[in-house]
Amino acid sequence: MKNLTIVLTVALALATVPVVASAGCGNCSVDHKSTDDKQAVAAAKGHEGHDHSGMAAKGDLLDLGAKAEKGVKATAEMKDVRAAMAKMGAKTTHHFMISFADEKSGKALAGGTVAVKITDPAGTVTGPMALMGMQGHFGADVILDQPGEYKFQVGSKLADGQTRQFEFKTLIK
Repeated sequence: MKNLTIVLTVALALATVPVVASAGCGNCSVDHKSTDDKQAVAAAKGHEGHDHSGMAAKGDLLDLGAKAEKGVKATAEMKDVRAAMAKMGAKTTHHFMISFADEKSGKALAGGTVAVKITDPAGTVTGPMALMGMQGHFGADVILDQPGEYKFQVGSKLADGQTRQFEFKTLIK
């Protein structure tokens, strides 16, 4: 199963590179590659047996913006995975992802620990959810099933040992 997960991840990453590369992101030098739902694989019972072929990016990344703190630029995005996950019987609606880069050099920073707390439109805050490091970003599958504004509070402790916090918002219709 571990080999199957690796093969699926590599296949999806290779399939999405042209789409993501053509989307571009202006002055950002971070490599944004969409990936499968590895967080759900780790968290959901029996999820490894599902077909992930519908998870490739199709240009539907939602840019949540970029923030800088203590010399690190964090760029957050989401991918709507609702249709693919529904086919597998899962309630997941989005894949939240965040990448980090050195603010001066633009070099990607991939090592460390990252977690997110999500505040839904009703003001309910989730407990911290660990984000899994994957192909240039940290990510997790999340459920954003109510219309309204969501707030993402991301805490990180990257390889330099410093803690940083970043906040992003988005409106779900």
